[in-house]
Amino acid sequence: VTEVRVLMSHVMETGQRKDSSGALIPAHFITELTAKHNDKVVLSAEFGPSVSTNPYLAFKFNGGAKGDKVAVTWVDNKGETRTDEVQVS
Repeated sequence: VTEVRVLMSHVMETGQRKDSSGALIPAHFITELTAKHNDKVVLSAEFGPSVSTNPYLAFKFNGGAKGDKVAVTWVDNKGETRTDEVQVS
């Protein structure tokens, strides 16, 4: 069993908070997340505005071995995307 822990740097704004001038802060949050082990999807998730700033995610999957690669990709509601990749140690 391989355990993966990810801390994602993202503002995760709901679109319901106001700034100091009283204007609404536009919504900006992660909507989709995919984790792959050697290019095979091992986790797929949908996020929304209720997830906290800089979300932390931990999950386990079977079949990982030392040196294998694990990649986590997210997409947000503005179309921005990020992928981080590591090797299993």
